[in-house]
Amino acid sequence: MAVYEWRGITTAGKEVKGTRDADNPRSLRTLLRKDGILVTEVLEESEARVKKAREVDFGRYFRRVSALDLALATRQLATLLRSGVPLVESLSALTEQLEKPELKSAFTVTRDRVNEGSSFADALGQHPKIFKPLFVHMVGAGEASGTLEVVLARLADFLENQAKLQNTVVGALVYPVIMLGMTLLTVAIMMIVVVPKVTAIFEDFEQALPWYTLALIGVSDFLSGYWWFLAILAVGGGYGFQRWRSTDKGKAKWHAFILDVPLFGKLNLMASVARFSRTLATLLSSGVPLLRAMEITRNVLGNVALEKVIEDARNSIREGESIAQPLKRSGRLPPIVTHMIAVGERSGQLEEMLENVADSYEQQVESRVTVMTSLLNPLLILVLGGMVVCVVFPILIPLMSINEFVAG
Repeated sequence: MAVYEWRGITTAGKEVKGTRDADNPRSLRTLLRKDGILVTEVLEESEARVKKAREVDFGRYFRRVSALDLALATRQLATLLRSGVPLVESLSALTEQLEKPELKSAFTVTRDRVNEGSSFADALGQHPKIFKPLFVHMVGAGEASGTLEVVLARLADFLENQAKLQNTVVGALVYPVIMLGMTLLTVAIMMIVVVPKVTAIFEDFEQALPWYTLALIGVSDFLSGYWWFLAILAVGGGYGFQRWRSTDKGKAKWHAFILDVPLFGKLNLMASVARFSRTLATLLSSGVPLLRAMEITRNVLGNVALEKVIEDARNSIREGESIAQPLKRSGRLPPIVTHMIAVGERSGQLEEMLENVADSYEQQVESRVTVMTSLLNPLLILVLGGMVVCVVFPILIPLMSINEFVAG
């Protein structure tokens, strides 16, 4: 049985499209005809991908399934199941109201596979780019325990929390980055285009120029004459850095640096601790075994240094040790975190304690980002203003001297 993408027209004359499993195109047309759809085009999924690859579609670079899109769909599915609607019918109702093409296609194929007897988790696993291992394993645990609607609601909460945390950090950095980029571009244009034209005036006067004006002219001449070399150097340096960072040794050093760099290192660590605690708590609460939950948690951290900490802890747990001890030995996690985990283990409330850690560190991340933004913006304005002054001042002083000479 193959997966086909189809287009057709309903009896009401409305154009529709979708994805569905069938033995062959003929059987697909028969199935859709029973649903009142006249098929106009049928392509096997592989053929459809080739056709899309040949088409110029710049929009595909901007289309993706965000965490909030998936969270909304997951919550809607949980609501349908909680209302007593069977899974296949719930998936059908969900696909009818989804607007994201990628998400709609994934849930459509998932519905068809479930209708054919596949488990919901296995069907979701066929779309790893949309449904990550965390999502699939939690759904599997929910199916096994008969609490699928509860697990889906918990998943929706988790995705929303992660999206909120990410948006907080990214949103706080957007304005400073844009300001810095625009200022650097402005200064570069002034140095390459404006300064040479203005400083050409000085050549008509036999007046000694201050050292800072001569320095500015020298920098401007260098940028004007060797900008192409600097561009090649920047591209080559960026490429070399990416190559180095893609190696195991380079990635390990870079990720360790991210956690240790002043000011931003602690923020990165706090965000990672919040993600670790929230993910592990969500998995354990959904019935995923501890060792498997630790493995999934390790894969969602995105930092090699912390991944090694979790893997070492997982190996120690397999040998009979507690969770808190190997995490404490690593020295990477704050002592308060390992202490709260130890208390949760002893009291049998590990999931609740991890949730408390996640809530605390997410609030700390938001507070720290707010403080850093309030301090960074005026500091950035001062730095950028200083850069502009360093360009304008060396030109303005000689021009004022020339005006006094001409007036005299």
